[in-house]
Amino acid sequence: MSGPDAPRILVIRGGAIGDFVLTLPVLAALRERFPKAELEILGYPRIAAMAVDAGLVRAVHALESPGLAMFFTPNGAFDLEWREFFARYAIVVSYLYDPDDIFEKNVKSCGVGQFIAARHRPDETKPIHASEVFLKPLEQLTIFDGDPVARLAINSGEPSGNYLAMHPGSGSASKNWPEEKWRELFEYLLAKTTLQLLLIGGEAEGEKLQRLAFGLPDARLELADHLPLNRLVKRLAKCCGFIGQDSGVTHISSALGLPTLVLWGPSREAIWRP
Repeated sequence: MSGPDAPRILVIRGGAIGDFVLTLPVLAALRERFPKAELEILGYPRIAAMAVDAGLVRAVHALESPGLAMFFTPNGAFDLEWREFFARYAIVVSYLYDPDDIFEKNVKSCGVGQFIAARHRPDETKPIHASEVFLKPLEQLTIFDGDPVARLAINSGEPSGNYLAMHPGSGSASKNWPEEKWRELFEYLLAKTTLQLLLIGGEAEGEKLQRLAFGLPDARLELADHLPLNRLVKRLAKCCGFIGQDSGVTHISSALGLPTLVLWGPSREAIWRP
């Protein structure tokens, strides 16, 4: 049952991992303002599942569902199932790129109580942090003091060893530290500390992780190569710290509360930093 103190709220969020993590303060602010709300996400399940695991939202619905396509066209013939889906919500907060308001108009036509259109990205000409930009639309719900720091409280059990997580990749080569520098850092840490290293890689790294790990002692090394994101988040939560670049994994590590060292690249730090 949806009511003024316990509304059913849908947050619509596409984008990459970092974009989603920087939107976590929105979910936390909504949860604090409406503690009894049924809060759900329309997004990418493999990314947004972390918010379910952290207890911020109840469920995630797939943004890539074929039935949603008509909501992005004028005068579309909407799937009845999706019309009924949107009609369930008292509040919809959308972070989708919708320059002509087509999606907004179509969703409103389903009987949504309140539709809040939010920026999908910050204006990079202004030095305002992304999380603060994403929180701003919540003022329409009398939320003026949301904490802009992204936080993920994941129950992952006891820490597993003295592992330092390291992610030598990102979504863009221009953001990356040279591969040979990463190798030097790995060798230095293995020689000068007792740390064990968790090396993280995904599609963007290709064979890079295998090259970097070649010849390093197996007993001090663990490879997290192409781990499903929900498993990676739980594995990171058990680490003692993190070193990475401007990437979604870096944002996750910071949100988990790990001591995090970021080798920052060309992105505007004032806007995009964790």
